[in-house]
Amino acid sequence: MFQLPKDETLHPKCQPKNFFIYGATMSGKSFFSSYFPHPLVLNTDGNSAQGTAPSIQIRNIRNKDGSLKKGCIEQLDEIITALQQPGVTFQTIVVDVTEDVCTMMEQDICLRHGVRTIGDIPYGAGYAELSACVQQFVMDLKALPMNIIYISRELEIVDDQGKTKTLPALKSRYYNIVNGNCDLVVRTFKIGDQHYRTVVDKRADYKAEDIEDKRVRQLLESCQNMFKK
Repeated sequence: MFQLPKDETLHPKCQPKNFFIYGATMSGKSFFSSYFPHPLVLNTDGNSAQGTAPSIQIRNIRNKDGSLKKGCIEQLDEIITALQQPGVTFQTIVVDVTEDVCTMMEQDICLRHGVRTIGDIPYGAGYAELSACVQQFVMDLKALPMNIIYISRELEIVDDQGKTKTLPALKSRYYNIVNGNCDLVVRTFKIGDQHYRTVVDKRADYKAEDIEDKRVRQLLESCQNMFKK
């Protein structure tokens, strides 16, 4: 017989586990993420050789005739399956960069359907498949007992009044999926030779004493607007 949980009030410690980090090129996104405990980087940026963390290059592999040999969707499924196995020592998964993963998923789908653009797949089926793939990827990562970090580049948008605002480069329809499953949004930026990090959105008012991992706590303490003083 199925066992229901005990009817009682719980008092869990509130800790962020899923992070979205965005910023301009060379503003310290990857550098900051590399200091999280035992990271594994799912890399698309071509700079994995410059990093100190182990990495896996995410890509679509083609046959000589240009057809798809092995797509990134299959590759990511294999990676997540491997991460679900016992004995894995990685504690942090870094997606660097998230918009490139979405673009490669789109290319994967186009190659498998034999079309040039995802809009060429009839009845909007291509867009539906892509959204489902992104959502499944995010949910599978969230289910892992690890820190998950999504990295995105930054766009500068000038409004009608001539004011400049910064936004993540990840398209809004995918940002909504990713951010909806994140606990913290951090923007990195650089002024002169100094690198800064500021929290622009958070799921809860986290307390430093509730962050059990000392390294994660120290990293978050380096972010402006993280903890109330």
